[in-house]
Amino acid sequence: MRVLVVEDDEEMALTVAAGLRRARMAVDVALDGASGLERALCNDYDVIVLDRDLPAMHGDDVCAELIAAGCRCRILMLTAAATTEDLVDGLGLGADDYLSKPFDFRALVARIGALARRAHPAVPPVLRHGDLVVDTARRHATRGSQPLDLAPKEFGVLELLLAAEGRVVSAEELLERVWDEAADPFTNAVKITVSRLRAKLGEPAVIETVAKSGYRI
Repeated sequence: MRVLVVEDDEEMALTVAAGLRRARMAVDVALDGASGLERALCNDYDVIVLDRDLPAMHGDDVCAELIAAGCRCRILMLTAAATTEDLVDGLGLGADDYLSKPFDFRALVARIGALARRAHPAVPPVLRHGDLVVDTARRHATRGSQPLDLAPKEFGVLELLLAAEGRVVSAEELLERVWDEAADPFTNAVKITVSRLRAKLGEPAVIETVAKSGYRI
């Protein structure tokens, strides 16, 4: 799951990003509306957490621009205002959900997860392949009866491969969807992560390498 946080309060933005990364999400941060809009139009995000009360370029304008551009990501608006009118206005602009500040961080994580599942229809919250089970809502995985101790990137790769239902997923797509914008496009991080993931999954192997194409379940 890849998320963009657009929030002008740098301390809050970095705190939210750190918490979402602990929840095994890939997170980018923008500290103003203009750079947030630019990132959103250039990258394939599942969810954008958008502060409504941004200076210079208001969050409403960012949301409207994204909708006009046909952006398919889900938008969760944050605001210090909590009136019914604000809720109606925010959803009327095309936002998918609305959360007032201050908020319970667990609620934020749950709402982002729910929106991400809606961003990719027909993908169930629990993914299965044989005795391998990945609960995307609770962010944990098991094989047989044993829990798997997966690092965030390992979990993200496994989730994406299972959701693909046998389709070959290229290393480039994995890098785009699981890593953030700081990832080096020429890195071998995907190969290393897949190798570590295979070791943790054990036998029989469930991840196949397709020569010159990528990986699949």
